[in-house]
Amino acid sequence: MQPQKIHRLAKPVCILLLSLLAGIGAGLLSRFVLSQNARFQSFTNSLFLQEISSNTLNLHYTLAHPENYGIRQETITLGRAAPQDPAALQKTLTGYITTLEDFSYQKLNRENRIIYDMLLLYFKTELSLGDNYLLEEVVSPSLGIQAQLPVLLAEYTFYDEQDILDYLQLLTCIESYFDSILAFEEKKAASGYFMSDTTLHRVLEQCSAFLDTGTDNYLSELFEEKLKTFPEFSQQKLEKYKKAHETILTQQVFPAYQTLMAGLSDLKGSGKNPYGLCYFDHGREYYRYLLRSQAGVYASVEDLKDRLLRQLLQDSAEMSSLAGSNPRLLEQYEEDLEAFSPTDALASLEEKCQEDFPFLEDISYNIKYVPDSLEEFSSPAFYLIPPVDTNSPNTIYINRSGQTSNLELFTTLAHEGFPGHLYQTNYFSRIHPQKIRHLLSFGGYVEGWATYVESYAYEYSGLDPDLARLGWLNRSLNLCIYSLLDVGIHYYGWTPAQAGAFLSGFGIQDGEIAEEIYQYIIETPGNYPKYYLGYLSFLDLKKEMQKKEASAFTLISFHEKILDIGPVQFPVLKKYLLEDAA
Repeated sequence: MQPQKIHRLAKPVCILLLSLLAGIGAGLLSRFVLSQNARFQSFTNSLFLQEISSNTLNLHYTLAHPENYGIRQETITLGRAAPQDPAALQKTLTGYITTLEDFSYQKLNRENRIIYDMLLLYFKTELSLGDNYLLEEVVSPSLGIQAQLPVLLAEYTFYDEQDILDYLQLLTCIESYFDSILAFEEKKAASGYFMSDTTLHRVLEQCSAFLDTGTDNYLSELFEEKLKTFPEFSQQKLEKYKKAHETILTQQVFPAYQTLMAGLSDLKGSGKNPYGLCYFDHGREYYRYLLRSQAGVYASVEDLKDRLLRQLLQDSAEMSSLAGSNPRLLEQYEEDLEAFSPTDALASLEEKCQEDFPFLEDISYNIKYVPDSLEEFSSPAFYLIPPVDTNSPNTIYINRSGQTSNLELFTTLAHEGFPGHLYQTNYFSRIHPQKIRHLLSFGGYVEGWATYVESYAYEYSGLDPDLARLGWLNRSLNLCIYSLLDVGIHYYGWTPAQAGAFLSGFGIQDGEIAEEIYQYIIETPGNYPKYYLGYLSFLDLKKEMQKKEASAFTLISFHEKILDIGPVQFPVLKKYLLEDAA
């Protein structure tokens, strides 16, 4: 789970006073180069401080001790869930592009050039959204803010007593936060962009599941657990905070969810499109934007579809070859790994991944389980990013209802832990990048990396090599099929019947399963491609680097270069990766 993307940036005021001495030569050139980098870093720092200060939740998850950065937030706020007015946003983005282009690019050092390229492409991508912002969806059954907010609040770390007070104040902000969501959804409905009744029903079910837990829910449980970390508190103070928490939940948080449900219910019937994005005005244009902003890929949709089809054929052929050379392989594949604890699996993964990935030491983490009330609507697992100034706590949540086998749990832990999200996040933090790098979220890199490393996890599982390869090919084929469905549904307009026919070609004959897959993809456009096109981008870069470096290529070196550049869009990653190999 990543921090929110920047959608609302106010233009900073950057004043640079240069004292230029008379003369010319190397000394003057040196001072000018330095000034360009100093000016640029001042610009990016102002962006970071400005945006991170506008949202208390993002601030707390990004910086444990914001006071060390001169940040003192006077108003506790969740910000606004809805996108900014497009005219104001376009003006802001255009201003940032102008500011960037005023810098002398050639005078910037490599780190700043990476950030420059990253920001420029980011701003231009967001600018391309234009008036299509009403196609964005902030509520959905599994990935919507109303579904993720309770977990983010439950994991709000208390470093001192002020954090307890801030947390309680944040809970009181949910009502106004949801009001902004309703206002946006009403605007969507008035313009013909509201969700279908099927999706609405599933959103309401998710909200109801949260409300049904009452005051005995995980928010209360974790709140009381965190209070125990303050041994200096008297029993009277502990009871005071518990009572305040319960009162806010019953009088403000739960009513806020009820109001959200009522407001959304009032819009029932206004959603006229039960199919993909392309059935909306400018839907294809918006889908192209999603692939760029979420997956970080900038090829045409047609080229991306062709790349998916090539991989589908390649993996299918390899799977058939494996099964043909060993007729018992498919039978053996039905066998599972022996049971293990998640802690033991992560320890094993941490050790074994050192064969192919740079070594990292002393990474602490804890494992938690998704609360029962959220299991139906949560991902199989997720990782919560720690603040960049502490690099802890590293928390992996496991959804016990989402696991079908021990092998799947093992590879899921690799995705979320080693050498996936937890590993990549801690690696990047330890090279001390500029803070702006922690603010922007590039899902294609982050989720693509975690999917890419899953292929190694099958090898680390201890399975026979052919079985391990078969396991990964099966996983790859599934993600490829779902990504093709995503493109087919949202860009080419596949109906449920067409999607069902496509799935039946791969042995998925059950109509209910096909319907559920279709509905999930309707609700999460661009989500599967974020994972799988991200994976394919890393795979293609590896092949290109192997060809370029020939016998000098090593996996550890390749992975180190990827990790050192850090999360960016794939055109930027490719540029600097190939530059390293030049």
